Amino acid sequence: MVSRLDGKAAIVTGAAGGIGAAIVARLAEAGARLALIDRTAPAAPPAGAMTLLADLGKPEAVDEAFARAVDGLDAIDILVNVAGIMIFKPVEDQTAEDWHRLLAVNLVAPALLTGHALRRMPSGGAIVNVASVHARRTTALVSSYAASKAALVSLTRSTAIEGRARGIRCNAVLPGAIDTPLLHESPAIKSGAEVLDPADVGDTRDVAEAVLFLVSDAARFVTGEDVVVDNGRMARL
Repeated sequence: MVSRLDGKAAIVTGAAGGIGAAIVARLAEAGARLALIDRTAPAAPPAGAMTLLADLGKPEAVDEAFARAVDGLDAIDILVNVAGIMIFKPVEDQTAEDWHRLLAVNLVAPALLTGHALRRMPSGGAIVNVASVHARRTTALVSSYAASKAALVSLTRSTAIEGRARGIRCNAVLPGAIDTPLLHESPAIKSGAEVLDPADVGDTRDVAEAVLFLVSDAARFVTGEDVVVDNGRMARL
């Protein structure tokens, strides 16, 4: 089945770069109408897309961005939560401020946006949360990030349960090593402590294709799932 989204209204956070930008491009190709939310403006947004600047670490900014997006699109059929930050520190060095800042963006913002979406989406709506393989298996120095992504997967399941009666689906995508600036900022990668087989490093488009499937009618019977996109690397660890 060809995944088409003609006329569907989609909100994507973290839309300015990396995985978010790839998702935006793929949804636009499939015919979606888009509202893009990020702290910085996308370099080359699709024609006709709305661009909304917002610091999703602030609950009031989350509420305002959602309201403006829905007003501009006059609907919401799809929500893709991509925005996230990462802190590279040992557990003992992470402060309360570190935890609050990271969780505000990686967990609270998606939760608030999900709540807004559930109140406004019609039957047939779809939510996708971009989590990480760190939700299942992780490494040193990223405890807060891994914890937030595990919680995001749990939020996905709860949303699927609560959305089912209204015909709203929710799934998560767990990318592995994807060729983005965030991957190359990893201290383990920089130091050479972790060496990746090039075959295990994916393209942002690999994640975008998974997201497109999950928000489309092709996945109408799929909800509450967390789909790993890592070329089988985690299965071999």
